Amino acid sequence: MVTHVPAEARGDERGALLAFIEEQRGGIRRALLGLTEEQAASKPSASDLSLSGLLKHVAEVEQSWIARAKQEPPAIRRDESNWHETFQLVGDETVESQLAHWEKVAAETEAYVRSVPSLDDTFPLPNDPWFPPEGRVSVRWLCLHLIRETARHAGHADIIRESLDGATAFELVAKEQGAGWG
Repeated sequence: MVTHVPAEARGDERGALLAFIEEQRGGIRRALLGLTEEQAASKPSASDLSLSGLLKHVAEVEQSWIARAKQEPPAIRRDESNWHETFQLVGDETVESQLAHWEKVAAETEAYVRSVPSLDDTFPLPNDPWFPPEGRVSVRWLCLHLIRETARHAGHADIIRESLDGATAFELVAKEQGAGWG
């Protein structure tokens, strides 16, 4: 669901990029409003996606990209053996714990993007077969990638939520404003 993103302060490209990332995070958070853990984990469409799985995935992806930009290893390394766990809560993970984790990740993203000397600064892509050898991307690219990744999954979340209980994005925005979520 598209919401209004306030205009950035003149010349604040970082603020604009971060505001658009946050707007898309809000779409996923809104889709979870008022749901039980069971509802959030259900898969009501032809897809194997659930709302709680999407939540975990986007938080994990955001954290891993910020870690790459800092040239640190991601908190969780995914490969063929554990890739399926990025889209489902396991062990004692809950929607609440994932939301709290994502809030910390978002703060780390904001701090990192605001701290780099330039959005033109680059970092190496991982040595994975789907990236070009010795590829590099800028912090600006990173922000745009996070907007795209989160927006794509926010769209999935809209469909899943409406499939669960008929709640539309417009209704969830109204509900969010009453609940004080951002």
